Amino acid sequence: MKFDYIIVGAGSAGCVLANRLSANPKNQVLLLEAGGKDRKFEIHVPAAYSKLHHSEVNWNFFTEPQPFVRNRRMYQPRGKALGGSSSINCMAYIRGNREDYNDWERAGNRGWGYDDLLPYFRKSEHNEQFQNQFHGKNGLLNVTRNRYVTPLAGAFVAACGERGIPANDDFNGASQDGAGPFQFTIKAAQRHSTAAAFLRPALDRRNLHVMTGAQVHRVVLDGQRAIGVETSTRPGGPIELVRATKDVILTAGAFQSPQLLLLSGIGPADYLHDMGLPTRHALPGVGDNLQDHLFVNMNVLCNQRLTYNNVETPFNLLKYLLLKKGPISASPLEAGAFVRTREGLDRPDIQLHFAPVMGYDLHDYPSLPKTEGFT
Repeated sequence: MKFDYIIVGAGSAGCVLANRLSANPKNQVLLLEAGGKDRKFEIHVPAAYSKLHHSEVNWNFFTEPQPFVRNRRMYQPRGKALGGSSSINCMAYIRGNREDYNDWERAGNRGWGYDDLLPYFRKSEHNEQFQNQFHGKNGLLNVTRNRYVTPLAGAFVAACGERGIPANDDFNGASQDGAGPFQFTIKAAQRHSTAAAFLRPALDRRNLHVMTGAQVHRVVLDGQRAIGVETSTRPGGPIELVRATKDVILTAGAFQSPQLLLLSGIGPADYLHDMGLPTRHALPGVGDNLQDHLFVNMNVLCNQRLTYNNVETPFNLLKYLLLKKGPISASPLEAGAFVRTREGLDRPDIQLHFAPVMGYDLHDYPSLPKTEGFT
C-alpha cells in the first residue's frame, strides 16, 4: 500500500492532522491506530471517565519504580482507541500557560510562541461561553461549562478567595492565575474527543483511510528519509510495509512516539547499542526527560449528600439518558486554581483540582467509598 501521508496514532494530534491533511482531495492520507474504535459507551458519558481506567481502551502503563515516591510504580493512563487520551481523560480544557509556548520560541523555535499559536487555538474551538480575542466560535472542537455543578465548586472558589487567590472565570484567557470553574470538551452532554470533533466529520472523504487495530513496529528509512512504516493488525500476525510518498507523521503520544523512534534506530547511539538495535541516526535526547506533574490527593468529608460518591443510581442514569441532565452529564472535575508559590515567578507553579468525589485513588473507580466527600 502507498499513501502520501501516514499518520501513526489517532489521538489528540492525529485526528486533527487527518482532518486537515485530507481536506485537500489530492492528498491520500492513512491514519493508523493501535486501539479500536471509540464505541465503548463509557467513553461518551462525561461522568463515566474514571471507568475507562484499567480498561481495554487504555494502555494502562506503569512507570519504573520511582525512588522519590518510595519506589512505587506510578499509573500512567493513555488512551487506546480513536481519539487517544482525549477519549479517556477528564475533558478539562486547559491550553497551557502562555510562557510555556514562549519558552519554545526562546529555545529557537520561531513561530511557536503564544502569540503565534493563539490563532490556531481560536480556529479549532467552538466556545459556548466566550467569544473574544482568546476564543473562537467557528471551530470543530466544542468547549463548554458543565451543565450540572454542585454547590461545593462555588465554595471552593470562595475559599480560595479567602486565602488571597483571585477569582478567574477563564483559565485560557488573559491570565491563567486564580481560581474558577473549568471548561470542558463536551458537546450536548457527551464527550467531544478529537475523534468526535475532527475525525468523524472527515470519515466520508474518499482520500482518508483509517485503520484500527494496527500496531506500528518501526519507521522504515531510506538513508535519512522516512519512506513508510511496518505494521501488523494482530499479535504475531504478518508485518506489512506501508509506504509514504511525502511524510510519516508520529502522533503516538509522549511514550510511544519516542519508542517508535528508538525501534527505528533513531536515538542515543549507546542506548540503541545496549538494546541490540542498529543505529540509523544518532540523536541524543530521544526517550529522555519525560516529566509528569506530581498529583497529591487530599480527601475531606462532607456532611451533606452533594458529592459524586453516590450518583450512580437508576434515577440519575435515566435522567441522563432521557434528558441529558444531572450529575452524569458533567465531568466531576468541577473547578481548579493556578497559583504562584513565591514572588518573582513568571507563571503559576501549582495547579489545584477540585472534585466533589472522595477516594484514595480517583483512577480506581470501583474502590470509591460511598462516604460523601471531596478531593
